[in-house]
Amino acid sequence: MAKKGNRVQVILECTEHKESGLPGMSRYITTKNKKNTTERLEMKKFNPVLRKVTVHKEIK
Repeated sequence: MAKKGNRVQVILECTEHKESGLPGMSRYITTKNKKNTTERLEMKKFNPVLRKVTVHKEIK
Protein backbone atom coordinates (compact mmCIF):
# COMPACT_ATOMS: atom_id res chain seq x y z
CA MET A 1 0.00 0.00 0.00
CA ALA A 2 1.32 3.46 -0.92
CA LYS A 3 2.06 6.08 1.72
CA LYS A 4 0.17 9.36 1.73
CA GLY A 5 3.31 11.47 2.32
CA ASN A 6 2.60 15.21 2.43
CA ARG A 7 -1.12 14.80 1.72
CA VAL A 8 -3.36 15.84 4.65
CA GLN A 9 -7.13 15.82 5.14
CA VAL A 10 -8.77 19.26 5.50
CA ILE A 11 -12.32 20.47 6.22
CA LEU A 12 -13.90 23.22 4.12
CA GLU A 13 -16.69 25.29 5.72
CA CYS A 14 -19.09 27.75 4.05
CA THR A 15 -18.39 31.44 4.75
CA GLU A 16 -21.85 32.80 3.82
CA HIS A 17 -23.85 30.34 5.91
CA LYS A 18 -22.86 31.90 9.27
CA GLU A 19 -24.33 35.29 8.31
CA SER A 20 -27.60 33.82 6.96
CA GLY A 21 -28.84 32.68 10.39
CA LEU A 22 -30.21 29.40 9.00
CA PRO A 23 -29.70 26.19 11.01
CA GLY A 24 -27.10 23.62 9.92
CA MET A 25 -23.70 24.00 8.28
CA SER A 26 -22.24 23.16 4.88
CA ARG A 27 -18.91 21.32 5.22
CA TYR A 28 -16.81 19.29 2.80
CA ILE A 29 -13.81 17.04 3.48
CA THR A 30 -10.95 16.98 0.97
CA THR A 31 -7.19 16.47 0.83
CA LYS A 32 -4.35 18.80 -0.09
CA ASN A 33 -0.60 18.53 -0.53
CA LYS A 34 0.90 20.46 2.39
CA LYS A 35 4.28 20.82 0.60
CA ASN A 36 2.82 22.57 -2.47
CA THR A 37 -0.09 24.42 -0.79
CA THR A 38 1.00 25.84 2.55
CA GLU A 39 -1.74 28.49 2.76
CA ARG A 40 -5.38 27.69 3.55
CA LEU A 41 -7.59 26.40 0.76
CA GLU A 42 -10.51 28.42 -0.59
CA MET A 43 -12.88 26.78 -3.08
CA LYS A 44 -16.33 27.39 -4.52
CA LYS A 45 -18.64 24.52 -3.56
CA PHE A 46 -22.42 23.96 -3.55
CA ASN A 47 -24.24 24.77 -0.31
CA PRO A 48 -27.41 22.60 -0.15
CA VAL A 49 -29.03 24.73 2.58
CA LEU A 50 -28.68 28.03 0.66
CA ARG A 51 -29.12 26.18 -2.68
CA LYS A 52 -26.28 28.02 -4.42
CA VAL A 53 -22.53 27.89 -4.99
CA THR A 54 -20.62 29.71 -2.24
CA VAL A 55 -17.02 30.16 -1.09
CA HIS A 56 -15.82 27.49 1.35
CA LYS A 57 -12.63 28.07 3.37
CA GLU A 58 -10.38 25.63 5.19
CA ILE A 59 -10.84 25.45 8.96
CA LYS A 60 -8.49 23.97 11.56
